[in-house]
This record gives sequence, structure tokens and C-alpha cells, in this order.
Amino acid sequence: MTDQAPIKAAAALDPSLSLFQLLEPAIHADPFPFYKRLREEAPVAWDPFMHTWVVTRYEDVHFVLKEFSADRTPDVAKMEALGLPSLGPVADVMAKQMLFLDAPAHTRLRKLCMSAFTPRRVEAMEGKIHEIAHQLIDDHIGNGQMELIADFAEPFPAIVTAGLLGVPLDDHRQLKAWSATFAEMLGNFQHNPDRIRDVLKCVADMTGYFRDAVREQERNPHDGLIRSLMDAEVDGQRLSEDEVIANTIVTMVGGQETTTNLMGNGLLTLIRQPDKLAQLRDNPEIIASAVEELLRFETPSQHTARICPADTMMGGQLIRKGEAVMAVMAAGNRDPERFADPDTLDLTRTDNRHLAFGWAAHFCFGAALARMEARIAFPALVGRLQNLSVTSDILEWRTNSGLRGLTALPIAFRAGERAA
Repeated sequence: MTDQAPIKAAAALDPSLSLFQLLEPAIHADPFPFYKRLREEAPVAWDPFMHTWVVTRYEDVHFVLKEFSADRTPDVAKMEALGLPSLGPVADVMAKQMLFLDAPAHTRLRKLCMSAFTPRRVEAMEGKIHEIAHQLIDDHIGNGQMELIADFAEPFPAIVTAGLLGVPLDDHRQLKAWSATFAEMLGNFQHNPDRIRDVLKCVADMTGYFRDAVREQERNPHDGLIRSLMDAEVDGQRLSEDEVIANTIVTMVGGQETTTNLMGNGLLTLIRQPDKLAQLRDNPEIIASAVEELLRFETPSQHTARICPADTMMGGQLIRKGEAVMAVMAAGNRDPERFADPDTLDLTRTDNRHLAFGWAAHFCFGAALARMEARIAFPALVGRLQNLSVTSDILEWRTNSGLRGLTALPIAFRAGERAA
């Protein structure tokens, strides 16, 4: 990005503006006033507590997502040099995932995976996704209450993901447990020895499980993304078995964590704004724009890391080649220079090119499926669960600043009729 403003010496950052503030429960519960301060007072800032640049304006976040490097995973040798040889197996898996690669390696993997994960495959799942959503509601609607996260927002994408991959649907609870553990590394500022041990075991167990799934596909071929990844061929190139497993893992995790957060955060937002909830219930035809607005307003994946590929001027600051940059999509999605009345939930917003799914080469691989799940789930929930209310005065959020979501959302309601 060319920036004609004079270079400013990076001032010492006010500690109250460090991303470490997201570890404070009160700020984590509602980070948007904090993001507003960052945009206004330090839109491009070196955070010495996080050892990274932090960008929060829409234009800058968009540029970083589009132009900066995603290749930020230390290889096994670097892990050993850092004195963390035990994390080598984790780095080995992540180094084969699209999420952490640049062209040309990323381009090759993306083409092969997209040839397997086609729009037609997503469209073919629509009827089954409807069934899953309504069955989960059927299981609890007679009680007049449910715990939305455990009873719906977690199992819904987990069952969909199991069906997508072509593994037994009964395994969805195990897939969800692995997904939650693996996500501890993604967007989480705090890592302790217990989490490291859990993640190592998780990666070993997932790798073994999906290697067995590949063997099962060889013995008994059947439909599913794993089979399609095994068969994918573009320009004479194919995925290795380790690449099939690594990208199955990242698809499984990405397909669950952000969707769970969108379901929980989105329904809480609607319950807190009864007029908007009623608007969606009474006008189901607005669901497509409503989903995009909920993605903007309550961005499920709040921020992501990149590496500066060359000395770059941004916001009057010089970011040096090789320095880490944190792009805060959730802050960019509330930037008043890009969105009119950004802190207002507008379910019919038309100009809504939000950053929730990233941008350009690393645009979310599963965005079409996530959108379909949301377009099915929200009308089912608000349509069948009448007089919705939250039954707890205290809500807890997962201790993961990047993948911000509720640990639980107890709700009460009056049972409504299922639409034809």
C-alpha cells in the first residue's frame, strides 16, 4: 500500500490499547468499543506486548488480507530451534494446510481441494441440512427450553461436517471435541502446558482417525469429501495422503467453530433486539441479507495473523519485511468509513462486503456451506421458537479472542408450528 503521509515514529502504545485487553472478560464479552478506540487512536500500531502490528481500519485490513503472507507456521526444524520440539507434529500437519501457505503451494492445494468441494456438492446437502436443523429442534421443543450451544449450535455443524466428509454421523461428538481442542491454537493468545499436551494428543488422534478413513475408502469407496480429495486431479497433480488428511482436518475445524459461533452470537444478538428478531420471523425472504449482516455485526473469526512480505507504508507507519501483522476483521467490519451506522444491526443492508470470510486467495474455503447452514438454521430457530428469552443473567465466553463464542446460551421459548 502506498501512503504519502510522513513516516511517524511508532509511539509507545498505551497498554489499554494492546490486544491483550481482549483477555479481560468484560472486554471480551463486548470488544467493539475497544476496537473503536483502536481504529480512532491507533489504527496501525505496533503492539509490543503482542510483538505484532495491529490494523483495524477496513481499508487496511482488506489490504493485509489481500497482499500479505499467510505462510506463518514454523517448520519442524524451527520448532526444535525454538526449544519446542514436541510441537513438531502439529507444525508438520499445519504446514500442509491451505490456511498457512502462499502461492504456489497454496494455489496447487486450493485448486485440488476446490475440485472436490464443489458448489454442486454443497447444493446437494441442502435437504439433509434442513432435516438436521429441525430434528435438533424437535428433540427439545417440547421442553420449552434448551441450551442453544450444546443442544443446537455445536451438534448442528458437527453432524453436517460428518456427512460432508463421509464418516459415520455417530462420530460427530468426537469430531466436535477434536475441533474445539485444535481451535485452541487458532486465535488464542494464551497457551499453557495442559493445552499443548491436549493439542498434541488431538492432532495424533485426528491424524490416525482420518488415515483409517482413507484406508476404509480404499476398501469400500463411498461418497464424501475424503473420497473426493483422494480422487482429485488437476493438471496431472494429485494430493498426497498426508495432504488429504491435513486439509480434511482444517475443513472439519473451520466448518464447525465459526458456524457454532455464528449460531450462538447471532441468536443472542437477535434476542437482545426483539424488533430485529420479529423482522426476520415475519419476513423470511430477507434471510440472505440477514445472514451477511450477522456475519458483519458479530464476526465469528475476529482476527488473523499475516507476515509483511516487503517494507510497506500504512497509516504513516513503516512495517518492515518479515514483521507480524494482526488483521482485526471484526474491527474493520464496524468501520464507519466503510459501513453506514456500523454499530446498527440492519438485516436488509445491501452494501455489505464484509471481511468475515477473509479475502482473495484465502477467502474461506467453506463459505458457501456456512452461509447455507445459517440460512437454514436461523429461520428454523426464530420461526419455531416463539417468545425467545435468555434465562441466565451471566453469560460466559470461550477464552479464545480470535474465535469468539459463547460457552453456553440457555434459552426459554414457546413452541411454534413448523412451517410447511
